[in-house]
Amino acid sequence: MKREIIITSDGSTTIHLPDWNEQYHSKHGAIQEAYHVFIKNGLNVVSQNPISILEIGFGTGLNSFITFLESNTDVNYTGIEAYPVEVDEIEKLNYVSELKAENHSAIFKKIHEVTWEESHEITQGFRLTKRKQFFKDINDIEAYNLIYFDAFGARVQPDLWTEEIFSIMYTSLKEEGVLVTYSAKGSVRRAMESVGFKVERLPGPPGKREMLRATKTK
Repeated sequence: MKREIIITSDGSTTIHLPDWNEQYHSKHGAIQEAYHVFIKNGLNVVSQNPISILEIGFGTGLNSFITFLESNTDVNYTGIEAYPVEVDEIEKLNYVSELKAENHSAIFKKIHEVTWEESHEITQGFRLTKRKQFFKDINDIEAYNLIYFDAFGARVQPDLWTEEIFSIMYTSLKEEGVLVTYSAKGSVRRAMESVGFKVERLPGPPGKREMLRATKTK
């Protein structure tokens, strides 16, 4: 499948898949979306220290890098990705410069260079495990405080937004754990609620009216 590096509306890059008319991040702003959905409405509302985070769709590593930059707690971060991004694509992404994080450029590089299927201390207080895995094969039980659900949209991959997948997410979360996603589709909300999540509609990032946050409750 053809892949292109494009510039989004906030100046940050993403990977575009022309055959699907789909991007790894919002074309209205990759960095803006990451901050709004996953940091403001996810990381900043979960108070555990240390915090365990699961990312569904590790992709370009943007969410993990911003989490490293913004977290003031110890982080155990697990990223799931069935089809890792190629090295030459990573080298064309401008996240370090757009985030004005040149002093942490080695960290962004290390996030992508460390081996898969192993736990690595990226820096003191930030541990990363990358797993090459299909989402349906995740079998963690009450392991995470927070899930960043950043899969490709339901329009192109509806099988990633089903009751089956959200049941796996529910099982993976600890009690009172939180899942955040950019999606606000009614079918997604209903799938979450059907497996036990309490779901909130929140204002969305630029270009989207709403997003969803789901909490695992008793």
